[in-house]
Amino acid sequence: MTSPVKNNVDKEVTNANGEESQNNEDFVDPWNVVSSSATGVDYDKLIRRFGCLKIDEALIKEFERVTQKPVHHFLRRGIFFSHRDVNEILKRREQNKSFFLYTGRGPSSSALHLGHLIPFLFTKWLQETFDVPLVIQLTDDEKFLWKDLSIEEAQKLAFENAKDIIACGFDVEKTFIFSDLQFMGQCPEFYQNVVRVQRCVTFNQVRGIFGFGDSDCIGKIAFPAVQAAPSFSSSFPLIFGEKKDIPCLIPCAIDQDPYFRMTRDVAPRLGLPKPALMHSEFFPALQGAQTKMSASDPNSSIFLTDTPNQIKNKINKYAFSGGGATTQEHQEKGGNCDVDISYQYLRFFLEDDVKLEEIRKDYTSGKLLTGFLKKELIGILQKLVADHQQRRKVLDDDTVRKFMTPRKMNFNL
Repeated sequence: MTSPVKNNVDKEVTNANGEESQNNEDFVDPWNVVSSSATGVDYDKLIRRFGCLKIDEALIKEFERVTQKPVHHFLRRGIFFSHRDVNEILKRREQNKSFFLYTGRGPSSSALHLGHLIPFLFTKWLQETFDVPLVIQLTDDEKFLWKDLSIEEAQKLAFENAKDIIACGFDVEKTFIFSDLQFMGQCPEFYQNVVRVQRCVTFNQVRGIFGFGDSDCIGKIAFPAVQAAPSFSSSFPLIFGEKKDIPCLIPCAIDQDPYFRMTRDVAPRLGLPKPALMHSEFFPALQGAQTKMSASDPNSSIFLTDTPNQIKNKINKYAFSGGGATTQEHQEKGGNCDVDISYQYLRFFLEDDVKLEEIRKDYTSGKLLTGFLKKELIGILQKLVADHQQRRKVLDDDTVRKFMTPRKMNFNL
């Protein structure tokens, strides 16, 4: 893949990897994340490069005012840290106007890891908080184009991933999960929006956004329009009827933003609303925050198929420590929570703010050793994964097919 260059597709921003990223700094695109720092990606710089807005205290307070409930701890802790037009979504809520949620998953492995859960856990909270419909795209076509998978294998992985997504607790009456390879042939309106987007974007523009090279197959070059199409309510007539003006809110990791910068530029030319977005940080690999986790490396993460003993062994053996080299050194100098993976995982999964802050202070001062953090984390993850496995175990194929059947759903627009 060639390095992305500046482009004119999104009039709001330049691309993700401009001149700054060529100076041994962070590199972020939809397929690669490389950080030059042990603390991970510099998200403030990424916000400036992408041209999005920081989720600040004022927006969080507005969330709580409009919803009349505390925000999710992912928002309080800055795990979802930037956005595009979320203030407009909140205004619609106050005006009793609806919107819908859209997120997705690229099925490259049969089992999800903890990092894959982050957007789905947050999306579930959004769905429950706002009581709105949700569409979830499984990009099995993308994985066929990028990975060494047959179409049949990609479709099978999509079905298995759907089970893990459903096990997060989504409401079947308000949630539609679809496989691109299946849905494209079932819904002409969806494909019509795909080709509308394709006609608006040139090869030079997608090359500038995504870094496509001359040797990339034409399927890759055309694919971004497929990921753009679910942003529009007109792509789902069985769900939204004739209404083409219902905007969507997309919770996703920040590496997916290039797709939707392109979409936001195209939408006005199609007479359709721009999607709003909320971006999450990357969930770090066990070995450290310089790269995101890989589904192909079983030791880089905790998978939702792991046993309690596997979770314990992975955390104890692979979780990078921010503590001192010896107990004495740690007690004298304290630990570094910014690089300690056990603490970083606790930021995501320990919901008690008071307890997390106590751990941070005591670890930073040297009062708590790394072993305590690992033990605390192991217990939380063992329960989270076991509970998920139990919910998934009771899912039958008919339930999955119900979620994946285009249909009218129970919600008010």
